[in-house]
Amino acid sequence: MALRWYAARTKPRAELASAAQLDRDGLEVFCPRVTLPNPKGGHSDTPLFPGYLFVRLDVEDTGWPNIHPAHRLLGWVNFGGETPSIPDEVLAKLRNWVEASSLQGIPWRRFRPGERVQINSHNMQGLAEVVEEAKSPTARVKVLLHFMGRLVSAQVPWENLQPAEDLPIETNRSPRRTRGGGRWIQGFGPRTVTSG
Repeated sequence: MALRWYAARTKPRAELASAAQLDRDGLEVFCPRVTLPNPKGGHSDTPLFPGYLFVRLDVEDTGWPNIHPAHRLLGWVNFGGETPSIPDEVLAKLRNWVEASSLQGIPWRRFRPGERVQINSHNMQGLAEVVEEAKSPTARVKVLLHFMGRLVSAQVPWENLQPAEDLPIETNRSPRRTRGGGRWIQGFGPRTVTSG
């Protein structure tokens, strides 16, 4: 008997339902999950590898199991037609890491003051600089961002930020030349040239 772990692809957002059905059918399944803050409040269990899970099988003895629609599987992960197994030690380390993460609390990305970030949320987008880090996974990160030619302070959930080390935060804008209504700011506007 040679039980080995294999990676399977699931239908989109069907990892948990797929794992539950495979478990009911008597297969050993591992679908690693982490608890993350939900932008609408509270927390949610999120698959660590969206669209994938791990199944332990003895392919040499029983062959590949029949995939039913209830399994919500798209197939087995393979490379050039070969479906590799995953060593038990790798899955054991992954399982230990997931368990340790849950005991320590919610895993979250800490952004340090001075770090440049890209904001990607429904309400705002753009480059910013971190002023104050979030003190907990549910707290917000205080940032300074460019808005209408000014630096504006805002508080953003950490999950809506990503590092932007290589992107410039400064924007080069031409100076304003009019006050509106065609009135020129001093030093700008048409000049008359007098010949001497």
